[in-house]
Amino acid sequence: MEFSRDYRLADAERIGAAIGAVLAPGDVVALSGDLGAGKTTLARAMLKARGLAGEAPSPTFAIVQPYAPPEVDMAIAHVDLYRIEDPGDLVELGLDDYLFDGALLIEWPERLGAAGWPDALWLSITGNGARRVLTAQVPPAWEARWPLR
Repeated sequence: MEFSRDYRLADAERIGAAIGAVLAPGDVVALSGDLGAGKTTLARAMLKARGLAGEAPSPTFAIVQPYAPPEVDMAIAHVDLYRIEDPGDLVELGLDDYLFDGALLIEWPERLGAAGWPDALWLSITGNGARRVLTAQVPPAWEARWPLR
């Protein structure tokens, strides 16, 4: 299923919260878009929906920023692949390990090459002004719980 909606940056918190509320262990959310498109804003709203009280730092330099209970209600790794040049380097990150009891929020998923997760919820953001377009490729595992209609 494909979903597309125009939104304002001010709506990002509500959209991210709706998606974050239905995250389940094993989920991968791929956040794609240009610099400044709002990927981190959506990821922060998802983390907040899962209980994160403080500000979530951008994982640009750390690459992987893990969160675990009691900070959030389930383990979540916020991943930024912007600095990854070779998809082979991803093996060292051990991202699959997070999926046993948690979820992944991955910015710049294009850096994965062909090695991505086929059941990932793929969110693409275009535009970086006041108005943006969110396009979601909603896999079958997400269709029954997709919160945006």
